[in-house]
Amino acid sequence: MREQKPIQIFSNMNENIGVNVVKSPVKLTILEMLRDSEMEFDEIVNNTGKSKSTVSVHLKSLRENGIISYRVHPNDNRKKIFYINSKYLGSVNISEPKEIEETQSDYIIKNIIDNDEEFSTLLFHTLKAMLIQEGVNIDPIMQSTGNSIGKSIFSLVYDDDLEVFMQNIANYWQRKGLGRMTFNIGQIIKITTYDCFECKLLPRTGKPACFLDNGILEALFSEFFNLPVSVIETQCYTMGDEKCVFEIEPQHINAY
Repeated sequence: MREQKPIQIFSNMNENIGVNVVKSPVKLTILEMLRDSEMEFDEIVNNTGKSKSTVSVHLKSLRENGIISYRVHPNDNRKKIFYINSKYLGSVNISEPKEIEETQSDYIIKNIIDNDEEFSTLLFHTLKAMLIQEGVNIDPIMQSTGNSIGKSIFSLVYDDDLEVFMQNIANYWQRKGLGRMTFNIGQIIKITTYDCFECKLLPRTGKPACFLDNGILEALFSEFFNLPVSVIETQCYTMGDEKCVFEIEPQHINAY
């Protein structure tokens, strides 16, 4: 049996288009390609393996829903270059419904309530665990939320000395109950967090889960360096590790 593609959810606030849910396998294939790069019509046809008429119908539908748009090729006005015009909110994978231990009441009582965790922690981890169980992926929203938080708290932790700046972040992290943070400064900055608020009690999925933290760190260091930064979580409690590790590297822009 062929595995069903996860349903994808997009949002476009222009012209009151709102939220769109995409289920069509062909549309999902097109969107997966366009999330990596912009593409011309013939490229989309070749990569989907569908006829030009079929692709044209799906592109027209995606345009009408405000999910994608196009511009005329600068060197050939007969050609169109398509790109995603909406914000990717997440996905729902309904192919393998299952109950995970972390949503059962006994587990929650043992690991959260009996450990005197705050009720907000109970709500956060139960919600995330239930979403994982139902196949709902809200990682892009968590990342975007983290970006907003990072920009908001930047002025509270800023110092023009990188080491002091990072120590301020570590102090803020611990003071707010987000976990204990250590760091190592090099060409790539490495941040390690223990007792991570975001993922410590989540199910072991084999994949990193700290998209909120990732977004916060991305915003903080982008503001500090005044450059885009790459933030990659290389270790995580949900990967079976006893800590979360983030590698941060400024993306220097070449001038031509």
